[in-house]
Amino acid sequence: MQSLRLFTTRLELVPGTVELARAELSDLSAFAGLLQVPAPAVWPPPLNDEHSQRHFLASLQQAKATDVGWNLWFCVRREPRELVGVAGFKGSPKNGLVEIGYSMLEAHQRNGYCTEAVRALISWALQNQDVQGVVAHTLPELTPSIRVMERCGFVFAGDGPLEDGMRTVRYELSREQFASCSAK
Repeated sequence: MQSLRLFTTRLELVPGTVELARAELSDLSAFAGLLQVPAPAVWPPPLNDEHSQRHFLASLQQAKATDVGWNLWFCVRREPRELVGVAGFKGSPKNGLVEIGYSMLEAHQRNGYCTEAVRALISWALQNQDVQGVVAHTLPELTPSIRVMERCGFVFAGDGPLEDGMRTVRYELSREQFASCSAK
């Protein structure tokens, strides 16, 4: 696997690879072995399913070498080592923006892992001069997801796109807003 990794106080973020995505779909034990974690009792996290896993695999298979990091990342708690969820981007920057998404296993929600992972990924993304801002979409009733965005400095921007026929809301974060939020 490539050497790109992000480390936070409690997490190691591992960018997805074709090898990881294939193992995630077909062999949970091999998947866990590649991440050097115990096999999770429950996987995948909420709002991720085989359809999203296959989409992720297809994205990785079509990606160029310069696209490393612009897809899904696996969130591994460092101590004790355990897979806690996913976070990442829906592709490389377009028109100065990237879209971020995230989901933690229910057993690891409300522990700040999501906020920690999202902040690290935003910081990483904003090191790229092609990224001027980050957007996120969520279901309007997912209050914990909205709180993560607000803690990271995102601002409500209105309705988002329909996803599988469901209404979403859009939040946006500029480079300046993140710098301001991070300074607090």
